[in-house]
This record gives sequence, structure tokens and C-alpha cells, in this order.
Amino acid sequence: MTVPTHTHHDDAFSDSYHPENLPRPTSGEGGALDKTGFAWAVFEWARNPYYILVVIYIFAPYFARDIIGADFLASGALNGLEPDEALKTANAKGQATIASVTKWAGFIAALTAPFLGAALDRGGRLKPILAVFLGSITICSAMLWFAQPGGAGLPVWAIMALLVVAYVSYTYSEVTHNAMLSVAGEPKRLSMISGLGLGLGNLAGTLMFIAIALLFVLPGLTEWPFAEPQFGFDMAEFEHARIVGPLCAVWLAAFSIPFFLNSKDPGVPGASWFKAVKTGTQAVFTTLREAAKYRELMKYLIARMLYADGMTALLTLGAVYVALFLGWGFLEMLSYAIFASAWAFLGGLFGGWLDSKVGVKRALVIEVVVMALVFSVQLSITQESLFFGAIENYQVWDGLVFKTLSDLTYLSLIAVVAVTATASISSSRTMLVTLAPPGRSGEFFGLYAIAGTITVWMGPLLVQFFTTAFNDQRIGMASISVLFAAGLAVLISVKMPNSTS
Repeated sequence: MTVPTHTHHDDAFSDSYHPENLPRPTSGEGGALDKTGFAWAVFEWARNPYYILVVIYIFAPYFARDIIGADFLASGALNGLEPDEALKTANAKGQATIASVTKWAGFIAALTAPFLGAALDRGGRLKPILAVFLGSITICSAMLWFAQPGGAGLPVWAIMALLVVAYVSYTYSEVTHNAMLSVAGEPKRLSMISGLGLGLGNLAGTLMFIAIALLFVLPGLTEWPFAEPQFGFDMAEFEHARIVGPLCAVWLAAFSIPFFLNSKDPGVPGASWFKAVKTGTQAVFTTLREAAKYRELMKYLIARMLYADGMTALLTLGAVYVALFLGWGFLEMLSYAIFASAWAFLGGLFGGWLDSKVGVKRALVIEVVVMALVFSVQLSITQESLFFGAIENYQVWDGLVFKTLSDLTYLSLIAVVAVTATASISSSRTMLVTLAPPGRSGEFFGLYAIAGTITVWMGPLLVQFFTTAFNDQRIGMASISVLFAAGLAVLISVKMPNSTS
């Protein structure tokens, strides 16, 4: 018997074979607790604490107040002002610096994320690409330990650069991870998988907040549960704030391993990334030119842009609002972060459950409506009264934090906002998967990223304008309701495929 050789037909077949021409999987198997579904969800347990601790609650306020603001005060540039006016000016400069970081990162992401998403739909394995983005976040996050006041550590421009690179990498990782959702489980179980991921991300953030409070903040302020901050941390050097960078870096590196081992990758091995970028770029421009073909999907993206801008302004400016309006201190704000993150964990699970019960569109409408209504009730609370003066505020107990009826009522409402906001994020991306053409979720998640970044300035701009025009903080915050109303109006008009709600 002779060994068979390749025929001319075989050679022709091998010459015409291209990995990118192979069919890409567009759906998966199993649910949230099966191997691939849980692996997809556990990614957010690993990554989301960076956003929660660094971008929102701990590092960004520290950078704005204790580096930018404090250094500005120490420079002598404000010596001619009254102390209160000087502090106000320094705080404004700190807030403007953080806004600048967000602006540039959002601008870069908005211009590039759709092209990345389209390339992901056509290229090779996604996991190596995702590993690069996570490596970037890990390195930038770890370097934040060297962000110290008075120029003792990294210069301000370097800290800002680290935050911009990490923010863009975070957005890219989100687009890549979302492009893998469709193959994480059965289509009908994607809502629960998505919700579990958000829940786990917030649970991780909650556990890290509790650890920081017990190991560093409470010992430094109250000498409980330890006589002094652990590991020799110096509160005067802000080490309790700076540690969140290295902590999130180690957490991300360690807990992303189960994702890489067990998640399902929709990419085709060996496919050309050069060709994927080229054809993906052409596809994005074609999609934008032919938006009428995707009328309902484009309407949804506009709706999401509006209500998500309102939600972002509510969550980010809401912390500043309570600190000013209700006079909450550092320990109360840390407790607020723990409380909100714990409820947000339940919100991720609630979003997946509600999607399965009433349909993703109805669930999203319910979540945004409830969030807007609760927000209006929050605006009725001051240090003097509740519900626009209907009930007089009074001290309920003599505890360490949240002593008055206003404090406790506002805190309870935060639980509802946390649940509905997180649930709406889960429902929003499930709705995109439902509306996007099969095999093109990455491209549309890139457009989804644009909808979440290109107008991120809209909410803060409204708040600034109305606060200044009426010289009233509550009227300024109330202007966010315009975004919720407009987003809901467009969302309600979106028609779901196959009579799905």
C-alpha cells in the first residue's frame, strides 16, 4: 500500500482556505451557574472593583481633593481669597481635573470602540486581545500607589495619563467581554448570566470596601477593631486611599484566571486580525450609512444614550450632592459605598430575574421609571426636613453615622437606586444582544460604548447650568430628570423582534 499524496484539488482547496471564512458561533449552552456562563460572569468579579474603588468612590475623590486641591492651596496661588472661597476654588480645580480625565478617555473610546467591536466579530481568538487590555489596567492600577500629595510621588500629568489609559483599556475590555456574552450560554439564559456578572462585580467591591474600612479607616478614626491601622499604614500619607490601586491590580490578575480557563471564545483560531480590522472598519461605516436597516436598534442606542447619561450623572454627582446637602463625612461616605455596592449586587440578580419574567424591554422601562421616581423623592430631603417640608427632620439615635431621619431615609432610598441602576445595566446589554444581528454583537457593542461615552458630559452640563441659573443645588440635580424622560420616550417606541417585550 502506498501513502496517498495531495491531489491538485487538495492544493486548490488549501489555497482558498481562510480561517475567517469559517462560521463563528453565535450562541452557547447552559446557564449562569454552568461552566461557561459562570466563567463569563466571574470576569466582572475580577475587573469591576477597579471602576468602583478607583473611578468612583475612593481614588478619584482622593486625587481631586488631596492632591490637586491641596497642592493648589499649598502653592499660595489662592492666598488673596477668603478661606472658604479658596477651598471652593481648589475643590473646583480638582473636580475639573477629574472631568478632564473622563473627557479625554471618553473621547478616545468613543472614536475607537465601534471599530474594535467590529474587528472582534471578524478576527481570531478574543482572549489574547482581552489579556492585553487587562494587563494595561493592572499595570496602571498598581502604579497609582505612587500618587502622593506635594509632588512626592508621580507628577500630576503621569497620574492623569495612567487614569486615561486605564479608563480606555477598561472600555475596550468591556466591549470585548460583551462580545463574548452571546456564546456564554443559551439565549434565554443570557439575562441571568449578565445579571450575575454585575452582581459579582458589586459583591467584590463591597468586600473590598469592608476590608479597607476594618483594616485602615476605622482603626485610624476610632481605634476599632484594631488600635491602629494594620500593616503599618499611615493615614496622614493617605496610604488607605492609595492602596486601592495595587489591591485592584492584584485582585484583577488573580481572579481573571478562571475566566480565561473556562469561558467560551467565539473567535476563529488563525483568522487574520489585519483583515478583521480592515473589513470591520468598512462595516462600521456601512452600518452607519445604512442605519435605517437597523431602525429599532439605532432607536434603542439613542434611548440608552439618554437614560444612561442621566443615570451616570445621578450616581457620580449624587455622592457629591449628599456630602454637601446632608453633610456626610468620610466614614459616612465609605458606609454609603458599602451599602450601595451590596444592594447593587442584588440588583444584578434582580435584573436577570425581571427580564425573564416580563421581557427585557418591559423590565428596562420599569427599572428606569422606578429609578427616576426614587430620585425625585431623594431631592425632597434636606438636613431640615423630608418630602419638601412635609416632615420635620429629627435625630433618631446617637450612633457613629446616619443619626437623623433624613440620613436614614436617604440611605434607604439609595438601596432602591442601586438595585434599579444595576438591573438597568444588565437589562440594557441583554436588550442589545436581543436586537443585534447574529454574529455582529461585537460591532454593535462598540456603538453601544459610543452611546455610553460620547455624550457623558450632558448630565453634568445640565446640572451645572441649572444650578448656576437658579442658584439652587436641588433644581440643578432635578434637571437630570429631563434625560430620564427623553430616554424613556424613545425606549418605549422601540419595537422588539418576534413580539418580544
